Amino acid sequence: MPSTFSQIYIQVVFAVKGRENMIHTSWEEELYKYLSGIVRNKEQKMLAINGTPDHIHFLIGMKLTCCLSDLVREVKKSTNEFINERKFLKQKFYWQEGYGAFSYSHSALDKVISYINNRKEHHKKQTFREEYTAFLKNFQIEFKDEYLFDWIK
Repeated sequence: MPSTFSQIYIQVVFAVKGRENMIHTSWEEELYKYLSGIVRNKEQKMLAINGTPDHIHFLIGMKLTCCLSDLVREVKKSTNEFINERKFLKQKFYWQEGYGAFSYSHSALDKVISYINNRKEHHKKQTFREEYTAFLKNFQIEFKDEYLFDWIK
């Protein structure tokens, strides 16, 4: 569209079904590259991606033509198939339903990218549940615990 300009930055967070520690360091880099390829093929810009054995964070520069829910659905579906087809695990792999999506200004990008790149170190001090509920509170998103991810007790 002529005369239409935008730059939208979104951090997406989603978890392994049952919050199990199933993403192994031996193949996580391959998973991140595959996921990044999906984002690029959907004509979005991957800015950062990282995670822990039970969840993933990624930050994208999103165009107006992108429907975020469609993109996340495709990412989860395709990466689920990718993991299972390559038999990275003895059991079937699944992502949990749902995801978090949080928007940022251009001036916050360096901080968010650093935050994502430091996931493993960060989670030595804070659980995923603490982190995720802090996101929801900081972004003033109303929620009920029973509708959040399945948490490990």
